Amino acid sequence: MTLSIPKIEKILQAKRLGDSNAIIETISIDSRSLQNNDKTIFFALIGVNNDAHLYIQDLIEKGVRNFVVAYIPENLQGKANFLIVENTLTALQQIASHYRSLFTFPIIGLTGSNGKTIVKEWLNFLLSPDFNIIRSPKSYNSQVGVPLSVLAINEQHNLGIFEAGISTTSEMEKLEKIIHPTIGILTSIGSAHDEGFENLESKIKEKMLLFQHSEVVIYQKNNSVEQSILPETNPFSWSFTDETATVFVSKKEHTHEHTTIEYTYNRTVSTLQIPFVDDASLENVISCLSVLLYLEYDAKTIQNRIELLYPIEMRLKVKNGINNCSLIDDSYSSDFQSLKIALDFLENQKQHQKKTVILSDIFQSGLSNEALYSKVAELIISNKISRFIGIGETISTLKTKLPNAFFYKDTNEFLEQLESLSFENETILVKGARSFQFEEIVSALAEKTHETMLEINLNAISHNFNFFKSKLKPSTKMMAMVKAFGYGSGGFEVAKLLEHHKVDYLGVAFADEGISLKTAGINLPIMVLNPESTSFSAIIQHQLEPEIYSIKGLNAFLKIAEQKKLKDFPIHIKLDTGMHRLGFEANTIDDLITTLKGNQAVKVKSILSHLATSDDLNHKDFVQYQIALFEKLSSQLMNELQITPIRHILNTSGISNFPQAQYDMVRLGIGLYGVSNDPEEQKYLENVGTLKSIISQIRTIQKDESVGYGRRFIAGRESKIATIPIGYADGIARSWGNGVGFVTIKNKKASILGSVCMDMLMVDVTEIDCREGDAVIIFGESPTVTYMAEQLKTIPYEILTSISQRVKRVFYRE
Repeated sequence: MTLSIPKIEKILQAKRLGDSNAIIETISIDSRSLQNNDKTIFFALIGVNNDAHLYIQDLIEKGVRNFVVAYIPENLQGKANFLIVENTLTALQQIASHYRSLFTFPIIGLTGSNGKTIVKEWLNFLLSPDFNIIRSPKSYNSQVGVPLSVLAINEQHNLGIFEAGISTTSEMEKLEKIIHPTIGILTSIGSAHDEGFENLESKIKEKMLLFQHSEVVIYQKNNSVEQSILPETNPFSWSFTDETATVFVSKKEHTHEHTTIEYTYNRTVSTLQIPFVDDASLENVISCLSVLLYLEYDAKTIQNRIELLYPIEMRLKVKNGINNCSLIDDSYSSDFQSLKIALDFLENQKQHQKKTVILSDIFQSGLSNEALYSKVAELIISNKISRFIGIGETISTLKTKLPNAFFYKDTNEFLEQLESLSFENETILVKGARSFQFEEIVSALAEKTHETMLEINLNAISHNFNFFKSKLKPSTKMMAMVKAFGYGSGGFEVAKLLEHHKVDYLGVAFADEGISLKTAGINLPIMVLNPESTSFSAIIQHQLEPEIYSIKGLNAFLKIAEQKKLKDFPIHIKLDTGMHRLGFEANTIDDLITTLKGNQAVKVKSILSHLATSDDLNHKDFVQYQIALFEKLSSQLMNELQITPIRHILNTSGISNFPQAQYDMVRLGIGLYGVSNDPEEQKYLENVGTLKSIISQIRTIQKDESVGYGRRFIAGRESKIATIPIGYADGIARSWGNGVGFVTIKNKKASILGSVCMDMLMVDVTEIDCREGDAVIIFGESPTVTYMAEQLKTIPYEILTSISQRVKRVFYRE
């Protein structure tokens, strides 16, 4: 994209303050990106809980000179070029819509509830031999993602594939103006975002607005869909049951690895072998088949290409690597736009100073090799990559452009030299086109652990954070609890994400948790809730902030503070208002005031207490009693000491149930990780952690044979039993066995049989078509940790925090 500032000003009908006539090559909305420079124009988007205008000062210092803003922040007028608009998101969409209008080649637009990204990636694979394709990177399908995707088009592209996702009404019309597809695809319609629509018909009607100017719409035959197709648009339907569909699938046969179908199109019957057996993949393949048929591909070409389709990994995953490395797995995609996204993701992983990129040849950029790899070199240099490894024939163009760069003709040559490259204490981004089989590199560099893993969805954490933040007054601060290894989710990675969201405080239980976060590079203030007196020196050394809950503890800390000649070191005073766990009681407040009065070594940064029953409205009166006592005692402290500290008493359930007591700050704990004790509220939270494993072995046992220790399960029939490599040493309660609990395999429940062993458990898969090596969900969407807790008569906290640290954590973004 190349546009001048005067041209952008005209498109947006903006008011300009500044005299820049710069040529813009990059549009940015991410202040963290190291790719921002003097050729960038930054759109300061305003969200429900975030305002990018707050980052403009930092961006100016980094060399960005052009901004699209809703207002100019204080003291910045004259320091940069500002285009002032009413709404910066609308402005971003206007730019994208204008830019789209400059190109006339075919555009495929996809929408639906499920399968959009998979169909997009498969179509890219199927059509790439014949077209130079521009497509949405990852799942960039939102009101922000769509314009950013379209703005990546260049003059060499001759086919576009863009997906559009909506969550409520009045959104699709905006996206249609940006994508303006000539070919439309409606994928499966499911229950996602149901709350944003009156009913299923209104959801379909809204989604179909994407195709109001399309020449054709491809869809699974459905009366509700057909009612929304405009007369001038050609319907192209497919069906398993309706012979009047454009493509009628008349027969399906399954093996363990393939599905063979017979389909009729234009009165011709053809056979197609598909390399998948699950229903969702089959439907997605038929959407792709329909596109190929519409574009008049012959049956032989269709078969040759579809039999090479592969599962799509839609996530950037962070894994533990060998020799204390962190590994970012993006081993199935190599295009310029997704490289920019992956490098930004790499920059957000701050575990190690050293950053390495392993990259294959890049395909379908629409640019000459010289122009493409010059841009790649700029990205690598701007992202301050420590070591670059290129694999492929054309990427060696970078030899003269990059320092500390190594090149290999193919993946095998690299793997042969792996040991000599000495990977240790670094973050490694592995990004390659499918044909390079970079999954072998990931396997070689990954830490060798058993196949059980806890996947942490960073997008879900962001969603849950913003959900609770939306309940707060604008002036209310937020402390996020990352104690107990981030409730089992991983402390540093969650803390880094929260730092980006500008949370005000982090809370940990013990000093060593806070020290590890500070050592890893977290700069947020961290409060230690249960500091032991032996840790006070370390707390001071690492600039942590202790909670003080007794006169004895206060005197011990003051003694060390005075020895170190500290002044105004932040401490937090805990009051006991009824929890009776830790804190100053009412009869000790006078002693507390006497001890603190006139003391200059410490400063009371906050006063807090803890609600005992905020999750149980049957005890509402007791909560009100605690709040009233907190108000009385904290006010006494503030008046006597003449201080104005932060006050906070609400935890996660308190945020929702007692909003009148927000005070100056709240403490968000389990809600951040997707758990609420309110069933209605739970509907709005997203699942953060999915505990996964695999089937190690499958065996058949006969009636009256037993399973596991103590013969606690006796088969009542011939049964098929699967063994899963996870047990109570990994954090699965023994009481979850013996038919109480289940796991999910192939979207079906498999009951746990007999006792849970230390490292294994066994499940009944008699009615499930599965094989050794198949994936197993221990908890996540089903069963949820809330369900598990109910069955085990405990709380979700215990389920989450019990997962052993020997279970590897894999962090990803959708």
